[in-house]
Amino acid sequence: MAKHEQGNGLVPRDSKEKLRDNGNGSSYGPDPETNGSVPGEKEVDKYGFTGGAQQLCGESAEQIPTEVLRHREAKWLEMLNSWDKWMAKKHKKVKERCQKGVPPSLRGRAWLYLTGGKVRREQNQGKFQALDSQPGDPKWVDIIERDLHRQFPFHEMFAARGGHGQQDLLRVLKAYTLHRPEEGYCQAQAPIAAVLLMHMPAEDAFWVLVQICEKYLPGYYSTGLEAIQLDGEILYALLRRVSPAAHRHLKKHKLEPILYMTEWFMCAFSRTLPWASVLRVWDMFLCEGVKIIFRVGLVLLKSMLGSQEKLKACQGLYETMELLRAVRPQYMQEAFLVHEIIELEVSEKDIEREHHAQLRRWKESHGDLHCKSPPRMHGAKAIMAAEPPSRQDLRQMPTIIVESSQTGGPRAEGAKENGKTKAEKQKAIPLPQETVIPYLHPGDPSPVIKPVAVGGSKESLGSAEHDTYL
Repeated sequence: MAKHEQGNGLVPRDSKEKLRDNGNGSSYGPDPETNGSVPGEKEVDKYGFTGGAQQLCGESAEQIPTEVLRHREAKWLEMLNSWDKWMAKKHKKVKERCQKGVPPSLRGRAWLYLTGGKVRREQNQGKFQALDSQPGDPKWVDIIERDLHRQFPFHEMFAARGGHGQQDLLRVLKAYTLHRPEEGYCQAQAPIAAVLLMHMPAEDAFWVLVQICEKYLPGYYSTGLEAIQLDGEILYALLRRVSPAAHRHLKKHKLEPILYMTEWFMCAFSRTLPWASVLRVWDMFLCEGVKIIFRVGLVLLKSMLGSQEKLKACQGLYETMELLRAVRPQYMQEAFLVHEIIELEVSEKDIEREHHAQLRRWKESHGDLHCKSPPRMHGAKAIMAAEPPSRQDLRQMPTIIVESSQTGGPRAEGAKENGKTKAEKQKAIPLPQETVIPYLHPGDPSPVIKPVAVGGSKESLGSAEHDTYL
């Protein structure tokens, strides 16, 4: 088992190369002055990448016809206008639409609603602004600032030192250390926050980050990282049922889960998969909960180590680790991965059953957990059931009204339609195309609310500088 550094510290894969210091040393990697700088002639893909391993290339992403996308946008706008009713009565349909992929133009808003971040924001008006105005703990601020240049340096939002992307990332992460001073900052939170910032403003990103850390992945970023170690054992136990061959191989070489799944889980695969696949995984993860993260890990392990033929190429410990660090592209391709995730039968009950078993074993060998985390919430429905929101908390500002062909007319929350004539109602319907979001991606053809996505880079995936989370 890897040795842990106090204060959410990290131990790199090579213990001689400490990549995340505790305020006493320096961070390695490219000079932040030049990090991410790319020649002007470099093309930017539709996700905002100018290069790196997660830049869109070839057929790695599915192409959705524009008319299909517009139809899905109309459905999502209708759902968001009556979110509580859909979650209460038609959650299965919400889940199916998340599995199909949230329309890019509405992904940020959908994530805000799925996680309960919208409700937390409304119930804590002014809280982020108050945290943002404080200087923060110098220890955490110093470490965060040294991590900023590592977050997706080939993405246009984070390429420039001191640019708006890095500034917002610092604001969000600093605010979290003030919100949870007992937890502070963990390096793996930075890519999570960066992904969110590519889809929503800083305040929304902060509250979604809070929900992910407190509801979806509680304890992942606390000192000692006990929760991630427990989930590693759960993954290993589930693998025995999903792929006995892969399980036997890892057991034979004494390859502990913490050595290969830490970055996968703590960063929710945001630094591992092609960006189209990252977004689809996150759509499902924020709807259905951590079981999606387990399924992705199991699919990758089964795909790489699931047969004797595949194991011929990695007969030793070193070869196996190299394979797991550089997953073959065909196993991460969007259509293949999403299909395998949906088909894999691993449920919340399976995870909870195994969690209790692994917790008993942990207590027998290590004693009680040092970090008492709140219970994990398995997705959007569980979060809403635990803390039912009011209609006011879910109200969109401004309300978007959309005419859906399925419903036969306009739907808008809070609209006073009783007593109006048909002509008055029709006159009051604004076109969805006119809705403007300030963080649109200029290169995307969609005219309707279009946020940007974020991705990883060669720095984060294959260079000499490896960020590690243990």
